[in-house]
Amino acid sequence: MQMYHREHGKEQPYWPFGPFKVRLPFIHYRWENADMIQGLIMFVVGLAMIPLLEKFLGMPYEAALAFTFVAGILYVLPVLLGVPLVPGWITPAIPIVLLFLKGFEPGPEAIQALFALQLEVAIIFLILGATGWGAKLVEIFPNSLKSGIIIGAGIAALMGEFKVGGRVDATPYSLIIGAVISAYVLFSLSFKSILPNNWFAKQVAKFGLVTGMMIAMIVGWAVGEYPLPEVQWGITQPDFGLMFQYLTFSVGFPGWEVFLLAIPTAIIAYVIAFGDIIVGNSLIERASEVRGDEHIENNISRVHLVTAIRNGIHAFFAPWPGLAGPLWTAAHATVIERYNMGKKAMESVYSGGGAFWFSALVALFILPLVTFFKPVLPIALSLTLILTGYICIMVGMEKLTNPNERGVAGIVAVTLALPDPKSIIYAFAVGIALYALVERPKLFGRVKQDK
Repeated sequence: MQMYHREHGKEQPYWPFGPFKVRLPFIHYRWENADMIQGLIMFVVGLAMIPLLEKFLGMPYEAALAFTFVAGILYVLPVLLGVPLVPGWITPAIPIVLLFLKGFEPGPEAIQALFALQLEVAIIFLILGATGWGAKLVEIFPNSLKSGIIIGAGIAALMGEFKVGGRVDATPYSLIIGAVISAYVLFSLSFKSILPNNWFAKQVAKFGLVTGMMIAMIVGWAVGEYPLPEVQWGITQPDFGLMFQYLTFSVGFPGWEVFLLAIPTAIIAYVIAFGDIIVGNSLIERASEVRGDEHIENNISRVHLVTAIRNGIHAFFAPWPGLAGPLWTAAHATVIERYNMGKKAMESVYSGGGAFWFSALVALFILPLVTFFKPVLPIALSLTLILTGYICIMVGMEKLTNPNERGVAGIVAVTLALPDPKSIIYAFAVGIALYALVERPKLFGRVKQDK
């Protein structure tokens, strides 16, 4: 139980703090055991960023592990400051970020590049959140360009996993089985049709991606695709001293030309992240219609400000290839699904997200859990990227309304997915040019809007 309780139909209690609303577990909201269990398992997805830190930034495992502790603290920041969304990475942007990083040598050069990119993302969120210009900026982008970017990010994610020499090629049994099971649980119409009358299916649905990920790990160990874990006991001790050697304070700050090169990627990351905000807000609105006992305020400016803070801290203290995103779609959808079951299932939308990420943060200190999952970290990353690729293509295609938009978006997507660090710039240029040449009724001048 918590110290403060809300009145029926009112907002969850909080402590005001400037533009934020501070909420703590056991004080402002109830602790949720089901979400705690998910957090103690799904924290491994955060650890899955370690292979990317090792490969693209050239850092050792011990330093990369310390980076995940910084990320873990920042995951709890949104619910702590009054944001009802379950945060994560800007996952669809990961392939785009990796394309950008491929243009730099792993080590100090790549660290400086990622610092510049993440700082720019923080600045974009800060300015557009404080001024309210965020929605207006996204509206300026043609629908075909936005959809093409989303689809291209999805294609790039899938190509990175399924290419010759990729992780699926190296460990096909675990990843294919895990991806199929995850897709079935998350997207299958036949699975959804049996949910109302099947107790076991309901339990599986509560944990979303966890089921597929755990089965993939078991298969990987059973067929020898991954080594068995060497479980160690005690408390995790990340090497923060070593981590400091891989920050801009040690390797130096980037030059202005690196900041210029990062601008297109930063803009794409924001456009994708704003789409996540829209998805999260839609889920909150649906939940509000189901649950009349709690008024949920999803302040878009506050979401922007918190996301800006997270990216800013990351840039200086733990440059993060996944960036800091406002929404982890799969986890947020899982929390909202339980929330919709009523107050007995989840007291507040903040209690679900809070229990999830506070538990995930605690899990980082539990050495047996960290060492148990260490050999299979690539599985968590691969399944996240594969499912993200599917969702990006699905959502991007859904937004296209006519053949011209579909054609332009397809060209943008293919251009963006090319294995060239400059493909981001090319995709922008191609998309804008094709929009002007193919979609506009008038090549020059203003286009009259139908009334």
